[in-house]
Amino acid sequence: MTLPTASHYIGGAWVTDGPLADSVNPADDTVLGQFHAGSAALVDQAATEARRVFTATDWAHAPRVRAQVLFEFADAMAAARDDIADLIVAENGKLRSEAIGETMGAISEARYYAGLARTIRGTMQEITPGQMSLFHREAAGVAGIIVPWNAPVTLLVRSLAPALAAGCTCVLKPARQTPLVHARIMACLAACPSLPAGVVNSVNEADIAVGQAIVATPLIDVISFTGSSATGKAVMAGAAPTLKRVGLELGGKAPALIFSDADLDAAVRELTHGALTMAGQICVAAARFIVHDSIAQDFTDRIKAAFAAVRVGPGRDPASQMGSLIDRDNLIRLEHIIARAGDEGELVLKGQPTGKGAFLTPTLFRINDLTSSLVQDELFGPIVSIETFSDEAEAVTRANATAYGLAASVFTTDHARALRVSRAVRAGTIWINSHMRLSAEAETGGFGQSGLGRLHGPEGLYDFLETKHIYTEQGLI
Repeated sequence: MTLPTASHYIGGAWVTDGPLADSVNPADDTVLGQFHAGSAALVDQAATEARRVFTATDWAHAPRVRAQVLFEFADAMAAARDDIADLIVAENGKLRSEAIGETMGAISEARYYAGLARTIRGTMQEITPGQMSLFHREAAGVAGIIVPWNAPVTLLVRSLAPALAAGCTCVLKPARQTPLVHARIMACLAACPSLPAGVVNSVNEADIAVGQAIVATPLIDVISFTGSSATGKAVMAGAAPTLKRVGLELGGKAPALIFSDADLDAAVRELTHGALTMAGQICVAAARFIVHDSIAQDFTDRIKAAFAAVRVGPGRDPASQMGSLIDRDNLIRLEHIIARAGDEGELVLKGQPTGKGAFLTPTLFRINDLTSSLVQDELFGPIVSIETFSDEAEAVTRANATAYGLAASVFTTDHARALRVSRAVRAGTIWINSHMRLSAEAETGGFGQSGLGRLHGPEGLYDFLETKHIYTEQGLI
C-alpha cells in the first residue's frame, strides 16, 4: 500500500519541494505517511504570493465572496468529516469521539465567521459642523498562522476563519506531528470554487526554520500563534524587528476551585472530563484541583476512583476513554514529572505507561507548596495536583498564584459566591459548575503569560483588522 504524502500548498498549487519526513502514529509507532519539509525559501514564496493577492485583487474588499468561501469550506469539511476524524485519531492519538467533536467545532467556526464576514462596519463622526471623520475597518494584510499539534483542525480554523472573514490572505504552518491532517484540511480549501488562488498558502515544517521565517519576514503583517508560553515569547521577540501585530494563545494551568457546598458527584464528573480530555494535552485542561479542607478527603477519594476507572487505549477503540500522548518523547518527559511529584508531594494515583505506544494512565498528587515548579509550570498531560484551602480568600490567592491565566472553574451551589470568585480569579474564561465548555461564539484568551488577544467570537476578528481614519470637510472637495 502506498502511504500518503503531504505537500505544501502555495498559490493554489501543491508543491513537493523539500526532503521527506515521516508522520508516526503515537498509539502504535507505525509510519502513517510522509510530508515534505519546508524551508525559509518556501515561506518567502508563499508570503510573496499572499502579498500579491492581497494588494492586486479585490479579496480584501469583497465580504460576500469571503463569506461564500467560508461556507464552501465548512461544507467541504462536513463532507469529509469521517476522513478528517480518522486522520486526527491516527496522527494525534486522541479518541475518535474527540476527533469528531474537533471536526464539528471547526465546521461551526467556519460557518460562524462566514456570517460575520458580511457584518464588518465602520463608523462616522461629525466633529464640528461640516467636519467629518470616517472610521473604516479593513483587513490588516497578510496573516501568518502557526498551528499546534494538540487540536490541529480546530486551532487552525479558529484563526484562519476570522483572518479570511476580515479580508486577510494567509500563510499557514502546521505542526510537524500532524501534517496529514493539515493536508486534508488544505484539500478542503483547495476544493472551494470561490477561493482565489494564493489567498491561503501553507508550508510544512520538520524543525523550526519555517516558523522562524514566518515570524521574521516583512511580507507578513500579523502573527496568530497557539502554543507554549516559552515559544510565544520567542515569537514576540522575532516579530519585534518588523513590528508585526501578534496574537498569542499560550499555556495554561487551569485551577478548579471546589467549595464545601459543591455537588461532588457533578464536580468529579466534570473534572474527570475537564482534566483528561485529549490526555490532558490541552491548554484549558483542569490542572489543579483546589479543594476546601472540609471535603478534601471525600473529593480525593472520589476523583481517585474516577481517574483510576478511566480506560486508556487506542483512539479508534470505542471502549477507550482516554487516548495516547502525542509521542514517546512526551511520555518520557511526563514519567520524570511523576517521579518528581512523588518526591515533592504525595502520589495519590501514580500514572503508568501501558501497552505499545505513548500511553500513560492518569496521575493525581497532593501538594501545597505554591513555589513548586509542579504547581507553577504547565505539565501538559494527564497529571493533576490536589491542593487545599481553608477560606474563600485563600482559594482565590491559590488560583492566582501562577503566571498563567487562561481558564479556571468554580464549583459551588452558592450563586453569589460563584460570581464573586469568578470576578476575583484572573483568567480569560471561568466556568461555573462545569469545565471546558467552548464554542465559536464565545471569546477565549489569557491573562498574564497565557497570551495576548482573543480568539472565537466577534473579538476574534480584531487581530486581523485595522481602523483607518478618513477625514473630510465641506468646501475641500
